Amino acid sequence: MNPRRELYTLVGADLLSNLGTRISVVAIPWLVLETTGSPTRMGLVAAAETLPYMLSSALATPWADRFGVRRTAVTVDAASAVAMAVVALAPWLGFGALVALVAVAGGLRGIGDRVKHVLFKPAAERAGVPLIRLTSAYDGLVRGLMLFGAVLGGLLIGWVGVTRAIWIDSATFVVCALLVGLLVRPPAPANPAPRESYLRALRGGFGYLRTDRTLLTMLVAVSAANMFAVASVAVWIPLWVSRVLGDPAGFGLVLGVFSGGALLGNLLFTVAGPRLPRRVMFALGLALSGAPRLVALALTDRLAVVLTVTFVSGIAIAAVNPLLGAALYERVPEALQTRVLGISGSVAFVGMPIGALVGGWSVAALGLTPALLVMAAVCLTLTVGPLLLARSKADRPAAEPAVSTPA
Repeated sequence: MNPRRELYTLVGADLLSNLGTRISVVAIPWLVLETTGSPTRMGLVAAAETLPYMLSSALATPWADRFGVRRTAVTVDAASAVAMAVVALAPWLGFGALVALVAVAGGLRGIGDRVKHVLFKPAAERAGVPLIRLTSAYDGLVRGLMLFGAVLGGLLIGWVGVTRAIWIDSATFVVCALLVGLLVRPPAPANPAPRESYLRALRGGFGYLRTDRTLLTMLVAVSAANMFAVASVAVWIPLWVSRVLGDPAGFGLVLGVFSGGALLGNLLFTVAGPRLPRRVMFALGLALSGAPRLVALALTDRLAVVLTVTFVSGIAIAAVNPLLGAALYERVPEALQTRVLGISGSVAFVGMPIGALVGGWSVAALGLTPALLVMAAVCLTLTVGPLLLARSKADRPAAEPAVSTPA
């Protein structure tokens, strides 16, 4: 198979499973609401999916190395299809069964996402695509799918009902498994992971990440950025919209403008990213994507100003994930990629569940405007501060991608 076609197939399969996941993000809470009418149970189901996702991303990776990354990707997607199909039957099985099934689905998706991302690097190398260009384009496509998938999920519930919408999510996993199983044939790794016990292999992943100060610093900064992003979406922006506009449509407008900026930024960074200084762009992206939005919400009641700052912040965030992804692919030894990428995903996401708590606590303790100003300062400190303190020369990411530029 043509190397570029194989890369496009792999990325397309991963994006298809992402689309299905976006549909279920809308459909499963709606299923809980329809069957129980309980907001508390909606939150419980969401937590039941998120926690196993984070844990399996890190803890299941040694088994994926032993079983084979491609084989794991196919098996996990097939199992995810079965799990989601059974979730659609949950109203007849009871709420406890639904929680258990959603937890299984979240755990499967966590390891499935990680192993498919491990396959990206060798596929890009064979296709001659720079990693920074691949990670930037992929990040932009995922952001677009997040918008489209959520809208599609809502429409599907209205068109075919919530149960069939979840079955469609199940079908996306089936197609993803078939695409990877039939059309993706990665070569055997040049430096395969040694046969180790589970705990020894897991310690190896954590041990490498602990010694690579640059990667660890980047992950800590991204985790902090994710924490403030969740606090903004869950608490600060809705409160500002309620106080200033009094119209929930304004909330969607602010989020949509940020996503639009991020999509534009991804397009620009995909083209220019390989020629830009990475350390500067990563720090600048974090500095402009978080704190300025909070300051704008605190200091003005003018929607146009907030939307302008939000759009610029969206453009800035587009550099962060691609640069982190490229650094992970380029710096981590091939034999450790599955484990380190999995652990890194968990570290990057660990701030997210804390974010909503921080957002609510800060407003309750200080009031909205003081909370926004204080948290803007904290956000800037936690996201950019670690980068300024990190040692630079020995740990600096490679200036150029490890793969050749296509003709």
